[in-house]
This record gives sequence, structure tokens and C-alpha cells, in this order.
Amino acid sequence: MTAETDTQTATGSCCGGSSACQDGTAATAGVTTVYRVTGMTCGHCEGAVTAEVSGLAGVSSVKAVAATGEVTVVSEAPLDLEAVRAAVDEAGYELAGLA
Repeated sequence: MTAETDTQTATGSCCGGSSACQDGTAATAGVTTVYRVTGMTCGHCEGAVTAEVSGLAGVSSVKAVAATGEVTVVSEAPLDLEAVRAAVDEAGYELAGLA
């Protein structure tokens, strides 16, 4: 497995250099980490994982995709893997590691 963790900044992002997205929201900088989660099969599964992981301190966005088993998390700083594991477990799924 390979880990994908990137630090993102507003410069050069889809939002351009203005630090504001086209929809008027501010661009967020942070650390993007992609996790592999097993057991997700539908939108309800995605929502459950998203809700639990979103509750972790410092998390600004979560995108769970059942079809790939990937959960992409943007946070202020790298997250503790065991904290992410506990959140995924609470949702009823299993964290298999980094994607």
C-alpha cells in the first residue's frame, strides 16, 4: 500500500490565487490523507463514515466513496491513525490503512 498525504495551499488550487472559491467560500489549506475502509457498500455507508470522521478535531472535510473504499480527509494537521480507526469503527466499518 502507498500513503497519499499532501499539504495543500490555496495558491494554485481550483480556487485560483484569490483564496476564495468561485462559490464565494474561503479556500482551506491543510493535510489531505486518503484512507482505505472496508465494508462500505452504499450512500448510507458513506454518510455514516463521513459523519464519524468529521467529528474528529481539526477535520475540515471528508469524502467517502463506497465504490472504491476510499475516504479522503482534509485536516489542519496529520491525524492520529488510531483516532481515525476508532471513528470508522464507531460507524460500523473497518479501517484497512492508508490508500
